[in-house]
Amino acid sequence: MWLKRQVERGAWSLLSGGGHRAPVILIYHRVLPEQDPLFPTEVHRAQFDRQLAWLKTRFNVLPLLEAVRLAAAGRLPARSACITFDDGYADNAEVALPVLQKHGLHATFFIATGFLDGGRMWNDTVIESVRRAPGDVLDATSLGLGRHPLGNWEARRQAVGALIGQLKYLPMAQRLEQVGKVAALSGARLPDDLMMRSSQVRELHAAGMDIGGHTVNHPILARLDGAEARREIAQGKAALEAVLDAPVRAFAYPNGKPGQDYLPEHVAMVRELGFETAVSTSWGASRGDADWFQLPRFTPWDQGIGKFSLRLARNVLQPAARV
Repeated sequence: MWLKRQVERGAWSLLSGGGHRAPVILIYHRVLPEQDPLFPTEVHRAQFDRQLAWLKTRFNVLPLLEAVRLAAAGRLPARSACITFDDGYADNAEVALPVLQKHGLHATFFIATGFLDGGRMWNDTVIESVRRAPGDVLDATSLGLGRHPLGNWEARRQAVGALIGQLKYLPMAQRLEQVGKVAALSGARLPDDLMMRSSQVRELHAAGMDIGGHTVNHPILARLDGAEARREIAQGKAALEAVLDAPVRAFAYPNGKPGQDYLPEHVAMVRELGFETAVSTSWGASRGDADWFQLPRFTPWDQGIGKFSLRLARNVLQPAARV
């Protein structure tokens, strides 16, 4: 308890000065209607509701672009925070938006446009193949991916982690081919409504939420040649602007680890393509002069508010990584 108080005191001290420091930025992906037995730590509606209630009593929750502009001008209020979502899941509009509106809070949604209107991200194909596979074993040894027991939720969870770990950094075309074969081996019937429809993107925008770029196909940019990486970023931006008939000014690097998933040349591309700011998935907080094109974010996975607040405090005390 003493250590928790000391950590929180140090974090609040750093956040209370206001002025030039960048905001604390939270990153979400999904907000499920209820707890998922396969991934019980995935954020669900009741948990999200509790987190927002806690957050707004302790932070000035601002739109991301507004916070960046204020911080760049040295006028960011003390204890500022922003809420962001990655990828473009339909539950962002169906579940998260009503909770945000209940609390009068704003979020920025970074959307990979290639999965809108019936698409599915490769990792979700793996997850749903394992979740819905009818047998007790998924034998992917013919693909070089091992044999995975599926006898209970814990076994299925381990199978998902093992498969995604083996597939994540394959070249995109090879990865998609392997994922398709995993789905076929599973014999599962897969959903086609996990990601947003274009109409839901417009619904979020009409509700006052910001929409940001996240490429077309969510590739690891560092694994692409320069021209292909630039196309992914530019075409994702253009597709969203066509859906919204409005400019898209913020960007999130897919996967987002500095030096591993994106490199300095990708930061330069984002600047050149007309974005105002970009976010990574590096934990920590900006110190001194922030890099507005590599802002760190915090992932809030703890079920209890006490642990959530302690993890957030530790995040604030950790210096952010950059490329």
